[in-house]
Amino acid sequence: MTEAKPAPRHVFLIDGSGFIFRAFHAIRPLSRPDGTPVNAVYGFTTMVMKLLEETDADHVAVVFDRARKTFRSDIYPDYKANRPPPPDELIPQFALVRDAVTALNVAAVDAEGFEADDLIATYTRLAREAGAEVTIVSSDKDLMQLVGDGVTMLDAMKNRIIGPDEVVEKFGVGPEKVVEVQALAGD
Repeated sequence: MTEAKPAPRHVFLIDGSGFIFRAFHAIRPLSRPDGTPVNAVYGFTTMVMKLLEETDADHVAVVFDRARKTFRSDIYPDYKANRPPPPDELIPQFALVRDAVTALNVAAVDAEGFEADDLIATYTRLAREAGAEVTIVSSDKDLMQLVGDGVTMLDAMKNRIIGPDEVVEKFGVGPEKVVEVQALAGD
């Protein structure tokens, strides 16, 4: 007879894609002796290690975008058409960041055809259904629609917790209306 795993108490979902770009732009250019850029890897790893030291979460995952093409691209071909490609110096760092996550013994999550935001929303729902508290580590305003009972966001750069009051402060409406405000704003 197999023993049932206990339900998670606190799930930490880190927006890996957001962290990579923030680290890349926050850390001056650094490179390995072979010339490979590593500033994003260094900044990303430093931020994740700090989060791991400070959290009481019993489940932690870093959630990544896998590719630029998602199911939204099939629905609307111009989806993110105006978004520039990542800088050339960042491209070789994506694989190194994933290696760092593995070295830190943290779960890395991605799925073909889905953005990190989609996966974070799904894992948030599943964790809440299992009775866990959820902390979404991101500053992505799109994820603010998920804030609510048992779900907060942490903007790690500002060391700021985002709950329903902070969502109202930003948008003028509660989390349940963020999608509507974003749609009206054309986002």
